[in-house]
Amino acid sequence: MKNSFSSLPLRKGVGIIVLNEKNKIFVAKRIDNPKDFWQMPQGGVDEGENYYEAAFRELKEETSIVSVKIIKEIDKKLTYILPDHLIGIIWKGRFKGQTQKWFIMRFMGKESEININTKKPEFLDWKWINLEDLTKIAVNFKLDVYKSLEEEVSKIIN
Repeated sequence: MKNSFSSLPLRKGVGIIVLNEKNKIFVAKRIDNPKDFWQMPQGGVDEGENYYEAAFRELKEETSIVSVKIIKEIDKKLTYILPDHLIGIIWKGRFKGQTQKWFIMRFMGKESEININTKKPEFLDWKWINLEDLTKIAVNFKLDVYKSLEEEVSKIIN
């Protein structure tokens, strides 16, 4: 089964690390994963869109957050491969994983701006967590990505 998916492409995506004034990280719990896994806002890059535009669009679509400023665009792209049981299901079976460009942003608004009950909701709940908890809340197949992101954020806030 694995071999039939090896030729699938990787989805082009973005991810956003949103830091509040206390350097805590925004995470949300996915509607389609009832277990206790949380993630940072992320999504695909649309046709004709650059990474920068996609990051702001995805952040707004998923969280309603618009009051942010970019702290850093992470240089290297990070990739994860879906586990076998999800390949062929997620993204209508068109991709085997995702290569993402990540941005670290500072949240400048009031918490009342955050609204995950959007047109197409993806999340059940959200919270701010400490950087050292980032790898404790991630789903297994995104763990390496989250470890890399933890290192990048620690350079900024420590």
